[in-house]
Amino acid sequence: MIKSFDFFFDFASPYSYLAHKQIRNIENQYKTEINYMPILLGGLHDLAEIIPAAFIPSKAKFMIKDCKLFSEKLNIKFKFNSYFPIQSLNLMRGVLIAINENKMNLYIDKFFDACWKDGLNLNNQNIVDKILEDLNFNLETFKLKISEQKIKNELKKRTNDAFSKGVFGAPSFIINNKMFWGQDRLEFVLKEAQKN
Repeated sequence: MIKSFDFFFDFASPYSYLAHKQIRNIENQYKTEINYMPILLGGLHDLAEIIPAAFIPSKAKFMIKDCKLFSEKLNIKFKFNSYFPIQSLNLMRGVLIAINENKMNLYIDKFFDACWKDGLNLNNQNIVDKILEDLNFNLETFKLKISEQKIKNELKKRTNDAFSKGVFGAPSFIINNKMFWGQDRLEFVLKEAQKN
């Protein structure tokens, strides 16, 4: 057994996808559940006054190669989404709705795969609606809920709370009051999780 840890993520982040796939393996191997912590990466970047890599051409170009390099090393099916950057605000609010309906794991798996394995255009509402229907969400109810102020406030609060804990990017992990950033830091997170 290992201690669980907090995993801060956003669907818009390809590195969050790579972390997610490794975490599913960790959960299976150690028979534990990791705490998935939805945040809005754009809001977090604003708080931290960070310009996202997507808006810096040289970094964006490098990120595509870097993600492919790690996906091959980790044997993870990966396709850099040609519709990047993905507008994830409603998708991340949707995680909160999925939590309330006990569909969080299915929702997260499906949308991560849609974005970074299948390369679907999640900026297209029709494509998002099809995925939601496959997950047996009532579209009308779902759309009403993501517009509710309490859902908007909850995602904002989670993002602000993450920032207050030192999180500035995704994926990030917190365990034993220590913060780790980047999918390539999971080995250090695991070492920390194995401590008494």
